[in-house]
Amino acid sequence: MTKKKDKLKKTLVEKFLDQQQIAYKPLKFSTVKKGGIARMDTSVLKQDEHLVYKTLVCTGNLTGPIVGVVPVTEHLALKKLARVSGNKKCEMLPLKKLVATTGYVHGANTPIGIYEKHHFPIFLDLSMKNELQIAVSSGEVGRSIFLNPNELQKVTHGTFADLLE
Repeated sequence: MTKKKDKLKKTLVEKFLDQQQIAYKPLKFSTVKKGGIARMDTSVLKQDEHLVYKTLVCTGNLTGPIVGVVPVTEHLALKKLARVSGNKKCEMLPLKKLVATTGYVHGANTPIGIYEKHHFPIFLDLSMKNELQIAVSSGEVGRSIFLNPNELQKVTHGTFADLLE
């Protein structure tokens, strides 16, 4: 008797990309729990860790929720995000409001799912334009997808901008 290889069940984001006929490659990372929050261990990618992007949900003083997508190896410049989003200032959305605002837990926020559910403005760091493929969360902790940044921009109606400190 042969065992069937365990196959990951597709996330809603992956199913959506399939419908849109957008090419992607699923990826699974181990997670590390620190301070009650699960975080992906992207260090296994070594020199390619900068290709993994985190999705940070903020709130602007004029627009409400906005999303910045930056490399996991970098920090989001809130002043830059505020400026490009038409706000005077913005701040990180409090963790206790995250699920109610986006529908995703910390570590699972995905620019694709957030845009599809809520149409919040998405801002993508310019650094991803230099890459053929980048990784973003696919909506579950430890699950990501590699895709072309221009496809990400298209599906999220995102705006490329300098977002790094």
